[in-house]
Amino acid sequence: MQLEQISIFIENKSGRLAEVTRVLGNQGVNIRALSLADTSDFGILRLIVNNVETAKAALKEKGFTVSKTEVVAVEVPDRPGGLSALLQTLDGSQINVEYMYAFVERCGGNAVIIFRFDETDKAIGTLKDAGFTILDGERLYSL
Repeated sequence: MQLEQISIFIENKSGRLAEVTRVLGNQGVNIRALSLADTSDFGILRLIVNNVETAKAALKEKGFTVSKTEVVAVEVPDRPGGLSALLQTLDGSQINVEYMYAFVERCGGNAVIIFRFDETDKAIGTLKDAGFTILDGERLYSL
């Protein structure tokens, strides 16, 4: 139950982020989740979108460097300690989180955390066994 995430390398200068969103919007690509990490010269914009192939093609056509990565979306109770319980479960199985970012569902009740793990299959099995819900793409795009 992995999802495809696109990563876009962008120059850290005014207008580049706006250009990415304009290109995607013009192609009808909806951004469901995002994370932006930057250095002084460039940034890495990580996106979960409703149409990965369209997004990749449109951005590459405009000269952006784009890669695709497998990530996992996990539903976590939106309450104090919800994320802690999940991370303790992973720690107990010695699974490393390479990075993560989150958003809250419109209906409330749960947050969705996007994870990149060092051992993805082991992480999915461990989280399922502990009762966490792993979201597939269709479910994520309908939130």
